[in-house]
Amino acid sequence: MPTPTIAPGNGTAHAPPPAGGPSTRAVLSLLATLFFMWGFITVINNTLLPHLRSVFELDYTRTTLIESVWFIAYFVASIPSAKLIERIGYKASIVTGLGVMAVGALMMVPAARLASYELVLTALFVIASGITLLQVAANPYVTVIGPSETGSSRLNLVQAFNSLGTTLAPLFAGYLILGRSSGGTAQGEVVLTAAERYADAQSVILPYIIVAVVLALLAVVIARFPLPTIHTSGRRASADERKGLSLWRHRNLVWGVPAIFIYLIAEIGVANLFINFVSQPDIAAITQEEASRYLAILWGGMMVGRFLGSWLTSRFPADKVLAVFAIGAFVVMTIATFASGQLAMWALISVGLFHSIMFPTIFTLGIKGLGPLTEEGSGLLIMAIAGGALVVVQGWLADRYGLQLSFLLTMVCELYILFYALWGSKPTGALPDVEATR
Repeated sequence: MPTPTIAPGNGTAHAPPPAGGPSTRAVLSLLATLFFMWGFITVINNTLLPHLRSVFELDYTRTTLIESVWFIAYFVASIPSAKLIERIGYKASIVTGLGVMAVGALMMVPAARLASYELVLTALFVIASGITLLQVAANPYVTVIGPSETGSSRLNLVQAFNSLGTTLAPLFAGYLILGRSSGGTAQGEVVLTAAERYADAQSVILPYIIVAVVLALLAVVIARFPLPTIHTSGRRASADERKGLSLWRHRNLVWGVPAIFIYLIAEIGVANLFINFVSQPDIAAITQEEASRYLAILWGGMMVGRFLGSWLTSRFPADKVLAVFAIGAFVVMTIATFASGQLAMWALISVGLFHSIMFPTIFTLGIKGLGPLTEEGSGLLIMAIAGGALVVVQGWLADRYGLQLSFLLTMVCELYILFYALWGSKPTGALPDVEATR
């Protein structure tokens, strides 16, 4: 029987694994590998962007357009992904998503051979479409297999493994991509010859072949793993209840969708421009390969913050914790924007710690009290991840006003998250929980 999309959080009761099946801990452990892999692959882009900037001689606008294409996939693929999950179920959808990602990774081989900017964009779009399918399936599924009242804590926990992937990715890509290229090992920005640019383009082949093999193996493991199935009776029961109800009556969702959208602009803008920023002569004056190691520290801070956030949100109101982290993010981004040298670099690194809990906490606050509307609200929040596509705006600002001043945009984003934590996240028109049956 096809498995429906069941949204997480306060609107849905959990469904335990069937008797004799795998334990909740075993299922969560397997799901954590998915969060790890899509975090790992997403952050390879942070190293790939400065590499492609020198290979294709791109300005900051065209460089950040690469990441924009990545997040446009979230907008395009999220609704089809939800419909596919309804048709073929969670498990088959996850395996399909991993397969799509593997195909996209292999497309980077001809893209490198042909040194084609357009084919690189296409390959990254395919990879991101596969990740979108995993996001739409795995984020809700995490809370289906556990108590809904601890949804924020559990989502922060598995997102910490996503951050483990983002921590290791810069080291992996820094060594295999930047460390084996002329542009990546040069001091500051350098103009390469046509032969050097073509040779540098080839350095992406090995890491993406490795990624494709790992994804294929993970797909095989999950295909053979007995994931619990959530039956559709609960969803059919809630369909009648949804009649006459409106998502727009729920302030926490109405302001939560733009909160996810705006947060992604902040997170992706910092990560994508980090290597170019810290390698500047007036900041750290290091090579791009060396800068990739500091990027790993930024993502490591996000991992630590999510483990900490899992503990904090299980003991304190999630909106209060979010407000404190938003204030911290604003302060360190102010320092990064107006300071110089090591102080500016470490301020930008530390924003990873403050960004850590924002996505999972906004997500769970956004669906709070939606009752039978939880599924639709969850879909809107996932679609809002497309906000990362607007990182191209920061690229445009960097080209016209300077890379450092472009972080003024990030500061504005942090203020919106603070507004959401203090006021926008307060539920209005809260509805009773919906029971989900196995």
